[in-house]
Formats: sequence, structure tokens, C-alpha cells
Amino acid sequence: MNAFEFAMNMEQDGKKYYEEQAAKMTNPALQRIFRELAHDEQSHYETFKALKDGKKTDYEAAFKTGILATTKNVFEEMRDEGEDIDAFASDVMPAWQKALKIEDDSEKFYREQARKATEASQKKIWTRISDEEHKHWVAITHVIQFIDRPNQWLENAEWTHLESY
Repeated sequence: MNAFEFAMNMEQDGKKYYEEQAAKMTNPALQRIFRELAHDEQSHYETFKALKDGKKTDYEAAFKTGILATTKNVFEEMRDEGEDIDAFASDVMPAWQKALKIEDDSEKFYREQARKATEASQKKIWTRISDEEHKHWVAITHVIQFIDRPNQWLENAEWTHLESY
């Protein structure tokens, strides 16, 4: 199995996982983020398939992910609608933590492939996709922090994050 085939498998596995998690989420905001992640993984898959098949690919068009904007917009919409943070069940945390690992592993693999690439065009594509995976990692990290914030806030015994009066 060459690197493109391995990457295609990684992307298919990621897409499947994100679609499964989107179906399990009861919160539409979290569903929306998982669906966008799945969409991005499909775009990555299609690019790797084209490369494997020896075709030219327009990776610039394929990799205009909006995941960071989507995640920010989701949180802003929740704030504006006055949605209760308690709407997030603690049982969703493992799904997001696994997603974080998927993105971290993908980014590392793609950066290694970029380092190994001898053709400038392929090096650029591997780098671009690893950058996309990093954006996914950042978005998922924000989701985890958002979901876990009440726990972290209350765990701080000194409550040093509060202003002095």
C-alpha cells in the first residue's frame, strides 16, 4: 500500500467516524461540526485518489475548509439564542477526544509525507492537507474546551480567573 492509498483509507475512516458521531449527537450544533468534518475528509479522499490515479488535482479548490468559522459561528449562535451549556451531555466528550486523536494522527502522517516528497507539487499538497488537518484539530480542541468549561471552571480551587473587587 502506497502513501496515497494509506491516506485514502485514513480519510474514509475519518469520514465514517464523523458521520456516525453526527448521527449520535442530539445537539444540532455539534452535529453540524461533525458533518463539516466529514465533508472535508471526503474532499481530502478525492484529492488523494486523483493523485494515486496519476491525475492532476485542483487541491486549492478542494481545501477551502470553513471548519474554524463554522465552529465559531456555532458557538456564537448558541450564545445569541441563549442556549444552555448544560445541553451538552458529558457522554459526548469521548467522541470529541477520539476525533482529536484522528486529526492529530492524520496531521503527523501528512507532514511526514510532505517531508519525504521529492516532487514540489506533491510536497505542496501534503503540506496543504496537513494544514487542513491542523485546522480540524484546532476546531475540535475548541469544542472540547467549550463542552468541558464548566468542569474546568469549577475545578479551579482558587478561582484565579475571577476579577478582584
